[in-house]
Amino acid sequence: MYTFNYDPKEHFLHGVIAIPARRALEKEKIDSLEKLSDYSEKEIMQMHGFGKNTMEKLKNHMKENHMFFKEL
Repeated sequence: MYTFNYDPKEHFLHGVIAIPARRALEKEKIDSLEKLSDYSEKEIMQMHGFGKNTMEKLKNHMKENHMFFKEL
């Protein structure tokens, strides 16, 4: 039943960061780590829902997946 309505974009970073931060990424159409790596930490930190704790969780998740933020 659940697989019928499954949308992988809806579950991007589910369990990694909180809903407000995920919604901010969704609003910017960031739905993959590849797209996320096109941004700098500074750019992401300016979005609603992002603070030091969320950024640390996000950076750790990206590092585990061999992805990194854009360097300025």
